[in-house]
Amino acid sequence: MLLVIDVGNSNTVLGIYAGQELITDWRVGTDKYRTVDEYAMLINELFRLKGLAFSDLDAVIVSSVVPSMLDTISGLCNGYFKLTPYVVGPGMKTGMPIKYENPREVGADRIVNAVAAYEKLRCSLIAVDFGTATTFDVISADGSYQGGAIAPGVGISADALFERASKLPRVEFTSPDQVIAKNTVSSMQAGIFFGYVGLVEGIVGRMKKELPATTKVIATGGLAAPIAAATASIDQVEPFLTLEGLRILYERNCNL
Repeated sequence: MLLVIDVGNSNTVLGIYAGQELITDWRVGTDKYRTVDEYAMLINELFRLKGLAFSDLDAVIVSSVVPSMLDTISGLCNGYFKLTPYVVGPGMKTGMPIKYENPREVGADRIVNAVAAYEKLRCSLIAVDFGTATTFDVISADGSYQGGAIAPGVGISADALFERASKLPRVEFTSPDQVIAKNTVSSMQAGIFFGYVGLVEGIVGRMKKELPATTKVIATGGLAAPIAAATASIDQVEPFLTLEGLRILYERNCNL
């Protein structure tokens, strides 16, 4: 079995693959202060609840946008899984040319998403990932990474509003029925949600003006589904795009 781990700024997502089938997945908070032993205890309990054991693992692949977490994850893999993890980064074979001024600047998560999105669609596309930051990544029809855009995520934007406007309460992120709200909480929810929908439509629309008319848009991340339901800018939602990309990259590198 293959364990795939995507370490994000807010959450760490783990998945277990048996061949090409994702058999289970988990999402836990990213905590750079948690020790190797603490992560081992947490993951061991998650495994136990699914009837799995560390000894079931044959390989591990990791992508991380939190540099300090790589030592922790490597320690976990070597100390408890008895496996040396594959780490997404410079030197890994991706099968995708990176047309960036400095390819080393492209986040591991963006490359992983781009690889998986192109494998699914095989056309000019934009991959949108709704995470702590929202990333927009462009892949050409021939499968090369062209670049993209990075915007603050919904959570960051909402937190800034709560922190800077002392009279406004913290509200739940939700999809309102209408833009014109009748109370403060609903007004904030409408502004946050539809404002973000407008951001997505604006960036995707501008990108498409520079791309072929056949360009598709694929989205992933926790907020992909509600955002996609409110706009025609997104063609397809893939909740496990990043995990799938990690599996693909493992297969491209495991025999090297």
